[in-house]
Amino acid sequence: MFVVPDVSRDRQTDAPANSPLAAYTTLRLGGEPGTLTVAVETDQAVTTVRNASAEGRPVLVLAGGSNVVIGDAGFPGEVLLLRTRGIEVVSTRADDVVVRVAAGEVWDDFVEYAVTNGWSGVEFLSGIPGSAGATPIQNVGAYGSEVADTIVAVHAYDRERDAVRAMTPAECAFAYRASVFKHSDRYLVLHVDFRLAVSTESAPIRYAELARSLGAEAGDRVSLRQARDTVRKLREQKGMVLAPDDHDTWSVGSFFTNPVVSGERWAALGLDHAPHWPGEDGSVKIPAAWLIEHAGFPKGFAGAGVSISTKHTLALTNRGEGTTTALLDLARTIRGGVLEKFGIELHPEPVLINCEL
Repeated sequence: MFVVPDVSRDRQTDAPANSPLAAYTTLRLGGEPGTLTVAVETDQAVTTVRNASAEGRPVLVLAGGSNVVIGDAGFPGEVLLLRTRGIEVVSTRADDVVVRVAAGEVWDDFVEYAVTNGWSGVEFLSGIPGSAGATPIQNVGAYGSEVADTIVAVHAYDRERDAVRAMTPAECAFAYRASVFKHSDRYLVLHVDFRLAVSTESAPIRYAELARSLGAEAGDRVSLRQARDTVRKLREQKGMVLAPDDHDTWSVGSFFTNPVVSGERWAALGLDHAPHWPGEDGSVKIPAAWLIEHAGFPKGFAGAGVSISTKHTLALTNRGEGTTTALLDLARTIRGGVLEKFGIELHPEPVLINCEL
């Protein structure tokens, strides 16, 4: 079973057995499944995975498909569309609440719910497409924030133990855009518990671009509503908020992760003029978008029916007539150009299903 970090707003509860998987991905790419099952209840999702495991059938779990690239041949096994819903306060204290969110819940709807209720901690993650259950798999992050900052438990079905487990953050092994769940066939995320501060103010601002847009300084706080609205506006300007008629949003968001190099490697590159962020261990994170553009691949650089977004260099998009093969050809061209120019190999952020880069 492939557990996919899947983050879109698709809420369909029925699906034809031969429906191409392009219908369930934000790239609008992907061939047909072997079979298709829609789960609106947690028990149904667990039963589907348990039965497939017992019968030796591969399973692909999708909630909306915003961080997955599926091959043109589709997926020959069973595809489970996760459509579970629910947001529940499981504990309250004077200063914080713990909120349990079903894996199939639309992530941005949950962020809006938190902001409306005066709960701080996820406002800088506004506008990210997809499901709540996808966020710990990818350790989704943006604008100086990531879900690992607020997650206190992930409830997942463990195929090896044939049991549902409440996993601590340490057991989740969160890292930059990674966790124990990513590229693993062991777990099916069912619910996620978030601890949020009871406050009408945002968490401290960490990201320079966001601070400038807010007219604030690093470390300042603003109202939750102002933080959410500003982040959504920034994402919309970059084509990172889904819009059916805008091909710049027909993507998986950032296609490559920002490379992290050692301090010694950074010094040898001689790129002090480039934007970068120092890490606590002496490492340096370099924006992949800057590397791509300075390797000769500007916004709008095109392949066969696919292109780099016209709004953001890090997004590879389907212009309406693309294929997965063409998208990955474009990705290889970009990766090769960056490697030749800078000696740095870029790595894909989305999970690749029945295809490879």
